[in-house]
Amino acid sequence: MSAGQTAVLIAATACILAVVGLLVAIRSLRRQVRLLADVADDLRRQTMPLVAEAHRVVDQAATEMERVGAVLESTESVHSTVDSASRLAYRAFANPVVKVLAAKAGAAGGMRRLASGSPRPSVPRTPTASSVRNSKKAR
Repeated sequence: MSAGQTAVLIAATACILAVVGLLVAIRSLRRQVRLLADVADDLRRQTMPLVAEAHRVVDQAATEMERVGAVLESTESVHSTVDSASRLAYRAFANPVVKVLAAKAGAAGGMRRLASGSPRPSVPRTPTASSVRNSKKAR
């Protein structure tokens, strides 16, 4: 055998070994692809009900959020009404209540003085403009 024939024989053997190796790799890859397809099918079977449930829950949440929004609007309206009524009641009753309390305090003081028999306390008077002029003339 010549050197060229030996080289061709070695090259042919190497090609056959490479083809056999590729066939083994392809077989292994096909097995892995089948396993991956099975896993994908299982995953799809398990996740589809979960996705459908998630869509249902999201729809319920959106409905509840609309209800909460309506309740908040109603609450704001009631708050505004109560606030207005509170201010109106304060304006309407504050002055008369203060007057009644002052009259009660004055009456209670008078009743105490009457009960104790003490004379009316003297209240220091503030000088008027005419009394100030008269006192300056007297000096």
